[in-house]
Amino acid sequence: MRILYVEDDVEARSFVRGALEENGIDVDVASDGPSGLARALEGDYDVAILDVMLPGISGFDILERMRAAHVDTPVLFLTAQGEVAHRIEGLNLGADDYLSKPFAFAELLARVQAVARRRGGAARAQEVVVANLKVDPERRAVFRDDLRIELTPKEFRLLEYLARNTGSVVSRAMITEKVWGHGFESYSNAIDVHVNHLRRKVDRDYEPKLIHTVKGVGYILEDRSGEALAADVAASAGAAASASRG
Repeated sequence: MRILYVEDDVEARSFVRGALEENGIDVDVASDGPSGLARALEGDYDVAILDVMLPGISGFDILERMRAAHVDTPVLFLTAQGEVAHRIEGLNLGADDYLSKPFAFAELLARVQAVARRRGGAARAQEVVVANLKVDPERRAVFRDDLRIELTPKEFRLLEYLARNTGSVVSRAMITEKVWGHGFESYSNAIDVHVNHLRRKVDRDYEPKLIHTVKGVGYILEDRSGEALAADVAASAGAAASASRG
């Protein structure tokens, strides 16, 4: 699961982000309304957690602009203002849930998971199988030959994105948008470093090799063992034909 969390309180932002990540959730954060809106419009999130009172523009304004741009990411509002009228305003704008501060993190986590399920998170969480690789988003688990492989949250997100685009080349810019989010520089070597980490964990000790570099463009995840076998057969046939002519 990937979450956008927009909160101007430094301590709250740090605590909630850390707690979500400890529960295996990828978290992008923003500290004000304009940067939160930019991330919400450009990123691919399962849930957006928005504080209502933000510098620049409010959480309500972010939600209004998201919906105007046809971004249907589920939204959960956090606020110190617990008045019924205030809650109704947020819900009428299209919010999916509302939680008043202070709150217990366990309740926030449960609400986030419930919102994701209600808005189709379960459908997006179907496992992906490529050759002997299995990526299970529901359990955040990866297997090769039925052996579980431990990945960091960012490595998992990257592998899941590659796997969901099996057979298609994904550029660094696409990876930046879908995995790292707004504000990350695609020419940074962080993408290459993470891909190398994935190869060591997912590909090095297994066959077939699945993660391939497309020079100057990006990466592709696919099973090329069939292509290699066909090439070997063609080469053998060609060699046999040459030998018979000789």
